[in-house]
Amino acid sequence: MRDFIGTVREAGLLIDIEEEVSTVFEAPKMAYGTDKPLFFHKLDGGHRGVMNLTANRETLALALGMNSKTMVPELAGCRYDGAIVEEGTLQTVAPDLGSVPVMTHFPLDAGAYLTAGIVFSSFGGVENAAIHRMLVAGTDRLVARIVEGRHTYQLMKAAHAKGERLPIGIAIGVHPAVTFASCTRVPQGKELAYASELMGGEIRVKTLSNGVRVPDAEFVLEGYLTDQTAAEGPFVDITGTYDPIRNQPVIEITGVATKSNPIYHGILPAGAEHRLLMGAPYEPRIYQSVAGVTKVKDVLLTRGGAGYLHAVVQIEKQTEGDGKNAIMAAFAAHTSLKHVVIVDSDITIHDPDDVEFAIATRVRGDTDLMVISGVRGSSLDPSRIADGLNVKIGVDATMPLGKEGEYIRAGWDA
Repeated sequence: MRDFIGTVREAGLLIDIEEEVSTVFEAPKMAYGTDKPLFFHKLDGGHRGVMNLTANRETLALALGMNSKTMVPELAGCRYDGAIVEEGTLQTVAPDLGSVPVMTHFPLDAGAYLTAGIVFSSFGGVENAAIHRMLVAGTDRLVARIVEGRHTYQLMKAAHAKGERLPIGIAIGVHPAVTFASCTRVPQGKELAYASELMGGEIRVKTLSNGVRVPDAEFVLEGYLTDQTAAEGPFVDITGTYDPIRNQPVIEITGVATKSNPIYHGILPAGAEHRLLMGAPYEPRIYQSVAGVTKVKDVLLTRGGAGYLHAVVQIEKQTEGDGKNAIMAAFAAHTSLKHVVIVDSDITIHDPDDVEFAIATRVRGDTDLMVISGVRGSSLDPSRIADGLNVKIGVDATMPLGKEGEYIRAGWDA
């Protein structure tokens, strides 16, 4: 991560903040007003930290070594086949979470939360990596939101079924490619290989005493996901509304390793980085899925849709009906998707005005809307009903084939 921060600074994209800033509300509030990376030199006096590290597509593309305009097709072609180089063991010392500048983000939050900690886990020869929000509940205890059915949850339940705790390593302050890979639904156990591919084909890892492999990081917390539970929440999630209080698993921290003068990474809940990291990893999945039914050009999970619930898919229609097929393919690829708009290749999907223009001039409500009720949606959507079901709407905002001449837009470009 340090190397990448240097790259961002050299590119003139980093804002250095030299004055003292509090981890309680103040640093998060400063991150809320921008999508520029912020480097705090004096968090609570003596700590260093960074926020908004990949909060816009320019810095994300820089981290992945890609062009922001062609990033989605490039990511859709990844093979999850990078090399993982083992470099021995990582020694830890007795934990003290009070020495980590964990932030408290909003007034009604349950407390200070780790938001950029990647939970690496291993059980039965299967590895996983994923970001989970974690409430600090003591000097050596966290309470983690482990979403039911996801891979960490499955490994945790498998360990508990055998009377064991799930061994984990929490990495904070990693290269953004590792963060991106951990936010992506990849084939089982391929997060490190995917991160390696994104970083040029090689990643170096060390093994903790509990057997979990972790990459280079500013902070590494060694521990176990137990079968104990405690109250977790309220917490602001992707939509900017408060997630409810739930009983969630307790993590016991048994050791910690830090770099000299470490740099803490915090992701602002519902901020630009959170939304980009939630949505952007799904764009290549949607791209691949839609490519199976028609010629796809680009995909965007929109910022206004919380970076997660709304998509715009740009296609080049081959046959009439491709728009609706693309709608179904998009919903199949991202089950939390709530609304999707399919547009032609002349529409700029990163321009909300242009997308609205397509809806205004190319959509007939009686023929171009697809309404699907009684389907599983996002647990983060406050409009969901009690059992988690919701309604999805697809909008076919494409021109009818053979009538393109009626939709020519005035301009001077050939």
